[in-house]
Amino acid sequence: MKELFEQRLARHFDELKWLYCELYHNDTDAFDYFVGMLRRCWEQRKTALRTQDKRREADPGWYRHRELLGMMLYVGAFAGNLQGVRKRLPYLKECGVNYLHLLPLLQSPRGRSDGGYAVSDFRTVQPALGTMADLEQLADDCRKDKISICLDFVMNHTSEDHDWAKRARAGEAGYRERYFFYDSWELPREFEKTIPQVFPTTAPGSFTQLENGQIVMTNFYPYQWDLNYANPVVFNDMTENLLYLANRGVDVIRLDAIPYIWKQLGTSCRNLPQVHTLARMLRMACEIVCPSVLLLGEVVMEPSKVAPYFGTAEKPECHMLYNVTTMATTWHTLATGDVSLLKQQMEIVCALPRDFLFLNYLRCHDDIGWGLDYPWLNRYFGTDEVAHKRYLNDWFTGRWQNSDSRGELYNDDPRLGDARLCGTTASLCGMEAADYEQDPFKLERAIACDLMLHAWMLSQSGIPVIYSGDEVGQLNDWGYLQDQEKREDSRYIHRGNFQWELAQLRTDSTTRQGKLFQGLRRMEELRAKEPCFDAQAEVWVEDSGSCHVLALCRRMEQRELVCLFNFGAEFVQAGVNRQGSYTELMYGNRYEQIQQIELYPCSFAWLLRD
Repeated sequence: MKELFEQRLARHFDELKWLYCELYHNDTDAFDYFVGMLRRCWEQRKTALRTQDKRREADPGWYRHRELLGMMLYVGAFAGNLQGVRKRLPYLKECGVNYLHLLPLLQSPRGRSDGGYAVSDFRTVQPALGTMADLEQLADDCRKDKISICLDFVMNHTSEDHDWAKRARAGEAGYRERYFFYDSWELPREFEKTIPQVFPTTAPGSFTQLENGQIVMTNFYPYQWDLNYANPVVFNDMTENLLYLANRGVDVIRLDAIPYIWKQLGTSCRNLPQVHTLARMLRMACEIVCPSVLLLGEVVMEPSKVAPYFGTAEKPECHMLYNVTTMATTWHTLATGDVSLLKQQMEIVCALPRDFLFLNYLRCHDDIGWGLDYPWLNRYFGTDEVAHKRYLNDWFTGRWQNSDSRGELYNDDPRLGDARLCGTTASLCGMEAADYEQDPFKLERAIACDLMLHAWMLSQSGIPVIYSGDEVGQLNDWGYLQDQEKREDSRYIHRGNFQWELAQLRTDSTTRQGKLFQGLRRMEELRAKEPCFDAQAEVWVEDSGSCHVLALCRRMEQRELVCLFNFGAEFVQAGVNRQGSYTELMYGNRYEQIQQIELYPCSFAWLLRD
């Protein structure tokens, strides 16, 4: 078995050493330590994981299969703790889930955690959620059930309570250099001339002055200290932390905020070339120690800046990336009823190499930021960015006339007319308003809208990921306002506890829970069976004849699927120019032509050529 490690190391050694020594100024001692650390981590990898490594190496496209279906959840909200999640695995299997993203669960300070993204110990689970042994046991159970586990790895910073930060604050040699410390504001002021603020209202600026007068870089929140990756010790130790989690049985490592991890004066400190060098070295480290483990990049930016994080065919970086821009554009499309921007967005995505794999989702644990292509909107529609963002936020908070959406703003900046949006899928689709008004007509409309959006997500190439609770139409949790620690962070409105009493209704097709759960499962099963949904399928968009309807086409060899999505609130006639008959997969309707078929408001059709 040791020979296998040496073979993998030899395959990457020359490139790894070249990149490492170029980045770290020929520090061969640091490189030798790095290689020794890789060997040590491999030796600690247990037999079951090494067996999985060999199996997945033999099937390198295992994570591209169309049967993959993800779900993201908070352990505490879903089942109390990790042992609770183990007990709920039968439910997750009933949901069809085989990719489970456990949202931040590592040790972080209470009240200063940014939802778990201020890690104080990368090798300890939050005590309320269990232990590292519990996580490993859950991973073992999931492996037996063919469920892959994804875990967040916060690369850019640590909590100010991390042992490194405590030692740095105390002035201990070697630890201050792991962060960005300054004795005056001279250099921080120079940095801030070019660094965009992440949270301009809740955490303005990119530096924090400590009680002893020292100044430390904090791009996100004052309690999250940015790590200095120009120091090879930081890269070595953070890579070892990543591999430690991989050795606990984690299959997918989500690289949080990866574009931010290299800092350079006079730049935006985003997407710098050194970031890609680090990402490439992490990829090689995993291929040497744990080749069955995938790297998922969190790059919340436009497609032109996202795609480079895949690397190249010869020198790959991340295995997959979040499709965040399509998510934001989808909600814009729902509010405007116009698919023009979404169509333009998909033309860009469809032009990317088919090997580029995205994670697609409607909602996640975070807010929705309106990072839309405003230059394009302004060029073709004269759209004013500030006014449009205000419209979207008014629409989704129910302030706009005739809107049944019920969301909440996050990080509202009235000065810039900018804010982000929070809320569950069900509440944003109108179910909360329908429930409150006891209006069955509105409820049916909202359910149809929810299912249409999920059908759209499932129709895209990549891995679809559902946010826990969406499968049963969970509404906003306004109870967060009564919690002293949470009420200032409106993201908790969609982070409420999973309502198991609602899940009990999932088999009752007369309830909204049953209609959503069964509708989703029907779509998911169709997707898993139909070859046109394969990641290697040819995908393109066409003109549907209606500005309200998006037409997405998928072809796999001789099979063709036409997917139509009506984002409008009215009945509409739409289709694509095709000869021959088609069968609608979801409901079984047959059409002799699909140039113009009638679509209900907020509905969809999956049309397979006979």
